[in-house]
Amino acid sequence: MEIFRTRLRACLGGTDEHERTWVYVPYDQLTDQIGPLARLAPERAGIVLVESAWKAARRPYHQQKLALILANQRHFALEQARRGVAVRYVATQAPYDEVLREVAAETGPLLAMEPAERELRRLLEPLLDEGVIEPRPHEGWLTSAETFRDAVGEPPWRMDVFYRALRQQTGILMEDGHPIGGRYSHDADNRRPWSGEPPAPSPPTFEPDEVTGEVGALIEARFAHHPGRVDLTRLPARAEDAEKAWHWAKSVCMRHFGPYEDAMSAASPTLFHTLISPLLNLHRLLPRRVLDDVLRLDLPINSREGFVRQLIGWREFVRHVHRATDGFRDLPDGAPSMASTPGDANWARSASGIEAAAPSEHARLDGGAAPSLVGADEPIPAALWGTPSGMRCLDTVVRGVLETGYSHHITRLMVIANLGTLLDWSPRGLTDWFWCAYIDAYDWVVEPNVLGMGTFAVGDLMTTKPYVSGAAYIDRMSDFCGDCGFHPKKSCPITHLYWAYLDRHRDTLKGNHRLRLPLASLGRRDHARRARDAAVFEAVRAALRAGERLDPDALAARLGGNSDG
Repeated sequence: MEIFRTRLRACLGGTDEHERTWVYVPYDQLTDQIGPLARLAPERAGIVLVESAWKAARRPYHQQKLALILANQRHFALEQARRGVAVRYVATQAPYDEVLREVAAETGPLLAMEPAERELRRLLEPLLDEGVIEPRPHEGWLTSAETFRDAVGEPPWRMDVFYRALRQQTGILMEDGHPIGGRYSHDADNRRPWSGEPPAPSPPTFEPDEVTGEVGALIEARFAHHPGRVDLTRLPARAEDAEKAWHWAKSVCMRHFGPYEDAMSAASPTLFHTLISPLLNLHRLLPRRVLDDVLRLDLPINSREGFVRQLIGWREFVRHVHRATDGFRDLPDGAPSMASTPGDANWARSASGIEAAAPSEHARLDGGAAPSLVGADEPIPAALWGTPSGMRCLDTVVRGVLETGYSHHITRLMVIANLGTLLDWSPRGLTDWFWCAYIDAYDWVVEPNVLGMGTFAVGDLMTTKPYVSGAAYIDRMSDFCGDCGFHPKKSCPITHLYWAYLDRHRDTLKGNHRLRLPLASLGRRDHARRARDAAVFEAVRAALRAGERLDPDALAARLGGNSDG
């Protein structure tokens, strides 16, 4: 990190570190617009930033994710030094608590906003008890725990209840006490498939400077055993890059975001999605600023409301659920099982001989809650690490994730999580895959999205039903099926997997009123079809376990006959 260190020293010059208030800035709070840093004059402030190889090695995080965080953290250090803030930037092999205890021995107690990630909060708890860190509330959130409790009460919790209460309380998209457009949610208007018109914009690109390039070289040198690859041209690292990304999103995405929010396409993996979630979760873009900007834009109500619902509805809701359940460790029906160490979602086994580092451990940290309503425990297959499955929808989405560290929320939910649920993949294992593979994934967002919604592993705690479908939904909402070896209506195994899932777990699911009609349809499905469904499930599961690519002939061979029907 010679280039970065040289530039940092040049920016700091003769900066005096004495008589300053020191603030620890976690890796996902890279802003001076909120918290203690916003209220301190630059000449009276000092910040501590920690670049921990221990954290990077804790899971096999996507190389682009590591590059994004490290490049943004280094550039934030330079930006603060140019403001006149004193900067202590510590690159270490050690966990954060060990480093901060040593730093505070020289600087005195450190102010710090509460970390968003439970994992970091847990790690720093002893430092709060010792007075090494003086905690402050996290000011990046748009709602409080009290707002959440007042809106939704006791579990089960529902996002739409929380969202309506928040709209009423704040007046956001409200007029004379009523929602603008006549409805709180315009989700019904936002389900159009995309056929190529209007043209989808190309994602923005960024010119990496030497500091960002040095980070890229570090990732390639030290973390080549991690999945994915680094593309510095797709990496917004500086404050001006974040502004460019947000300007692009507002000017070319937002108008069409709503109607095509649920569409999926191999031709345009990102469609009209804004791609700002990584920057929001790092606080390079502040949620409050983004919300205010969107409310000022001249947009169709379904696009404006759809974006606002994601920002103040779902994003805030999932973090409250995660906090209220202590990361799903404290559930109404008792504590679930726990993973003792961080999981790698079978990356090491699937990496084709690439040497994978052992997960980093810490005595006080576990590998996360491992609930499963239906007892799913199938290991994550190599198909999620790039081994072709033969199902074009899955292979297309996975390939994009491994290339960029991103796919939008419907491909996450209705392709990857859908197939994971239908095939009984371990919810904890799938959560670990999402956490490792996506550049915007942190425990507070990925665990609710996968354990709570994507796999229905915690039952109806925060969603009303499993979000599962057969091939018809994927065919209707995407262009994946056209060039697939399987025909969506004749030979695609996904529809059989759907019925097999309902049949296999009908005793567990029969009390769910949202599944009354599907289960009634299952009851009318004759014995031969149900036997076929179960056989397809076994055949697909066995093929994926073996890392084999499926096609109609291969599936038929496993079934001992024709794969149609």
